[in-house]
Amino acid sequence: MSLLPEAPVLAAYAGACIVLAATPGPDMALFLQRTLGLGRAHGFAALAGVMTGVLVHTFAAALGLSALIATSASLYDALKIVGALYLLYLAYGALRHGTALKLEAAKAARTPLKATYASGVLINLTNPKIILFFVTFLPQFIDAGDPDAGRRLFVLGLGFVVIAAAVNAAFILAASQFVAAARRRPGALRAFDYAVAALMGGFAARLLWSRAR
Repeated sequence: MSLLPEAPVLAAYAGACIVLAATPGPDMALFLQRTLGLGRAHGFAALAGVMTGVLVHTFAAALGLSALIATSASLYDALKIVGALYLLYLAYGALRHGTALKLEAAKAARTPLKATYASGVLINLTNPKIILFFVTFLPQFIDAGDPDAGRRLFVLGLGFVVIAAAVNAAFILAASQFVAAARRRPGALRAFDYAVAALMGGFAARLLWSRAR
């Protein structure tokens, strides 16, 4: 039995992951800053650190959700409602505050790759919004009555890690061009804000509609 959702759901999930991975934020700022200031090796080291943090968050969220399903399917369903409200809050925040891509100059001093990697891990693990997002995002694609729910959660979480790594690797390879374009036309980044707002709002509506039926 395949642990992947049906093709339409899988396509929607992959599209959401791509949009989320491409949205500028603290993680992206870190590996772009390291790439521009210290070279691509440091950019990829920072990316590896960030993805390590995301992997930890993914496993933590999947384990917690699996335990919740085993304990109470009704509580799991209630979490979906809370998740819908949180996704609406994220949509509002994307429109209200906008994308912030702030790049600081990298230190000219010699920086070990392992230090850059550690910075990536730290910046991700100390962001509580990441695990909160996973806890509200993954349940949309898993039915509480699914006997393989736990394994499906892990597969979906790992899928996000793979997609995010690929998308951000492309940004690192084109770092100078991307940053130059962003600085020339900062208003263009608003497209990400609207995309994220539409994505979060759509998923929230999907959750609320499925519960109302």
